[in-house]
Amino acid sequence: MARTRLIAALILTYVAFAMLLNSVGTVILQSISSFGVSKPQASTLEGFKDITIAVVSFATASYLARIGLRRALIGALTLAIAGCLVMPVFGSFTVAQLHFAMVGAAFAVAKVVVYSMIGLVTDNPRQHASLTSLIEGMFMVGVLSSYWVFSAFIDPAGLRWLDAYWVLAGVTALALALLLVSPADERRARTDEQTGTEGPAFVAMLKLAALPLVLVFVACAFLFVLIEQGIQSWLPTFNNEVLHLPAQMSVQAASLFAACLAIGRFAAGAVMARFDWYPVLNICLAALAALIILVLPLADGLTPGTIAAWRDAPAAAFLFPLIGIALAPIYPTIISVMLSAMPHREHPPLMGLVVVFSALGGTTGSVITGALFDHLDGRTAFTLMLVPTALLAAGLFLLRRRIEHRAARAPA
Repeated sequence: MARTRLIAALILTYVAFAMLLNSVGTVILQSISSFGVSKPQASTLEGFKDITIAVVSFATASYLARIGLRRALIGALTLAIAGCLVMPVFGSFTVAQLHFAMVGAAFAVAKVVVYSMIGLVTDNPRQHASLTSLIEGMFMVGVLSSYWVFSAFIDPAGLRWLDAYWVLAGVTALALALLLVSPADERRARTDEQTGTEGPAFVAMLKLAALPLVLVFVACAFLFVLIEQGIQSWLPTFNNEVLHLPAQMSVQAASLFAACLAIGRFAAGAVMARFDWYPVLNICLAALAALIILVLPLADGLTPGTIAAWRDAPAAAFLFPLIGIALAPIYPTIISVMLSAMPHREHPPLMGLVVVFSALGGTTGSVITGALFDHLDGRTAFTLMLVPTALLAAGLFLLRRRIEHRAARAPA
């Protein structure tokens, strides 16, 4: 019973952080209209979130087992609740920046703890893989839920949208309550900490980052998150300014992207079990490029004020989010392929690098896309996603060659 409660707490923790982290696109849209900030200013919200995630992950990953995983997660959830409460109480753009910094710091701890505790509540590799897939799938459910929670509070005339954070604080508090009544046996985690590689985790990360194979891998992770977050963070604004959907519908339409990511993520497991990863991911990138080239022209010639209901929405509002299905398999697949190619002792520092470079990629994607939105237009900003898509295709080619080279040199 205690194990079941702990598993429920871990799942709900990930749902809560999914809702908080992926609200950034909605907050960007609402900050532009509610607080009067420019698009480049609004894009800094992604940086306050992701840079904090990168810094805190880099600084604390090696110490969490010593602190106590459960104790660290309790602290992270408490910080996230505080981050929720400051928004409706002191709502301003500066407070929104503080909010995402607090949530980013909390998630940096929570992600490491949740992944570490999966091994404590499962008894074999199959259970571990099953629970990991469930948690990742529920993360996408949280992303999808976030759009609909916020859309229910959006009022064109005021700051009522900030009241959505009372709901998010409640979800996070429920996860904390479950964790408080769920004891955890952390002896295995402490043993792993004592018998791991010598020296701080960040030293192991730096040594690992010098390997050519790892450099190619983190570059692929960086480019993927740049594309994903660049689209996800600015899709509500694209829907509002380019497709001329009302603010509430713009946020709801953006949830289709999250839904497509969830569908693609759940389907990827079955596909990858039957086919080689490299051609599948190249097909995904080709589909991504085709959707950008074919769907974005449908946004031309639209006029403001003509959309009052879903039946009036342009086809692009429904077709462009299909990019999520093409994107979904890429990130988990390259991580799985890379972990399979590396010795088990190098997995922790490798995952530390993934967190750091993913966070940097998310910030870069949001800032660049925001600048392009401001200086050019939304359609051009999204069309230029073809550039990192092409670079990612080249990165996957180099990654495959490096992995094959490493396998050929490995002893029989």
